[in-house]
Amino acid sequence: MPPTLASLVHHSALKLTVRAGEDRLDVPVRWAHVSELADPVPYMEGGELLLITALKLDAEDPEAMRRYVKRLVGAGVVGLGFAVGVNYDDIPKALADAAEQEGLPLLEVPRRTPFLAISKAVSAAIAADQYRAVTAGFAAQRELTKQALTDGPEGLLAALAAQVDGWAALYDASGAVVATAPEWAGRRAARLTAEVERLRERPAPASVVVGGTGTAENGESAENADRIELHTLGTGRRPRAALAVGTAAAPGTAERYAVHSAIALLTLTTERSRSLHAAEQRIGAAVLRMLLAGEPDHARAVAGDLYGELLDAPFRVIVAEPASTADPDGDALGLFTEVVEAAAARSGEAVLVVPEGERLVVLAADGGAAVAACARYATALEGARANGEGREDEELVVGLSAPAGPIAAAAAYKQAEQALSVARRRGRVFVEHEQLAAGSVLPLLADDAVKAFADGLLRALHEHDATGRGDLVASLRAWLSRHGQWDAAAADLGVHRHTLRYRMRRVEEILGRSLDDPDVRMELWLALKATSAD
Repeated sequence: MPPTLASLVHHSALKLTVRAGEDRLDVPVRWAHVSELADPVPYMEGGELLLITALKLDAEDPEAMRRYVKRLVGAGVVGLGFAVGVNYDDIPKALADAAEQEGLPLLEVPRRTPFLAISKAVSAAIAADQYRAVTAGFAAQRELTKQALTDGPEGLLAALAAQVDGWAALYDASGAVVATAPEWAGRRAARLTAEVERLRERPAPASVVVGGTGTAENGESAENADRIELHTLGTGRRPRAALAVGTAAAPGTAERYAVHSAIALLTLTTERSRSLHAAEQRIGAAVLRMLLAGEPDHARAVAGDLYGELLDAPFRVIVAEPASTADPDGDALGLFTEVVEAAAARSGEAVLVVPEGERLVVLAADGGAAVAACARYATALEGARANGEGREDEELVVGLSAPAGPIAAAAAYKQAEQALSVARRRGRVFVEHEQLAAGSVLPLLADDAVKAFADGLLRALHEHDATGRGDLVASLRAWLSRHGQWDAAAADLGVHRHTLRYRMRRVEEILGRSLDDPDVRMELWLALKATSAD
């Protein structure tokens, strides 16, 4: 604890006597300052014990002393030491009354106690307090290091919470809670997810202080929620994780040492995990190459315990690309990777993530948390885009294959690529291959190249109809929709079947193609559907 007025009064060598403000002696003293100025306030910072002899004060004037003491209190002076036997044999009543009225502790300093002795006592007490804080900080650092080595992040959080007499929580790269200490802090940590996400938008390293809820739940201590610090972890441009520390009040020097030590240790752990993650990605790339080359047995051997579980059950292949290359500093794939990997880590499932130049390839368990997180993330991006809130550096195009096994990995990869291509043509964020197989072929015609082909194929018929010499396009559509049945098609058009036969001969003459050819009929039908989709 820093020195207080009470500790100075009890200092046996100083012989100080309390003359006013006896009930306010427990305030900390930041420094002892001597000033004989009539107005020393401009030179005060707050927290000082001001020492005077009243050399330039009219200490017997009640009104002057009220103004003097009031200004001292307003400046944050915590106590006034008055030396007797120098200019005054006793503390003037006007000064004592003003100090009592304003609640400012007034200490009588005997003539045999020099002001220097008081300054030395304050300085020594401050130095001793700082030494204790530094010593306690080093002890906390040793304890945190020990816990980090023996019990990992969970042990470190428990030790940190004990050191700061509060709680601590660790968040992963996606902003989800990874661990908390004590256990009751889980709900409180979860309520800070939005704050963590906002913090991650700032350049690392970053920190912020937020207020807690102050509401006790299931044994929680409400006072521990009064003040919460959030710190990013990691050395890269984007934080790899975040730490929350909740305390009843601002941490002291020793607690601050503990928090900074925890940040350093968790950052080291994060960077070590990053190196291991890079090595895992290299193994994952080798496994993917073998699967796509049709060598599932070799892929299993290389995957081992790392990815073996993933290859023992149906998986999905996800291919993702940035929607635009307009922003070279964008990190759309990085954000997507964090979401998928964090979801897999929380559920304890294996996921294979392989960067491939400007795209990302993911193998994830069918029906697992990673695939679900992918779909949720893509839906959120589409929603943000629809509301005009999307960010260009986060825009993605994602294709998802049907469930497959190691033998069919190459086919699944091709499916994911096809789904991605369709998503890009449709202006979508996310498309599943199963949607293409189970749905209508018509949405696939919503492509500029297809429409250009259709317009070119039917242009001559439209130009003929524009002259008013017949309705060949509508007649062709009716005839094809009735599978070449003349009577049914003519009835639909409200014309005689001979009229329809004449129109179909004109179609063949104008196009120079025979309607007896099934390929021609198919192309014309698709062209009609493509143009009607407009």
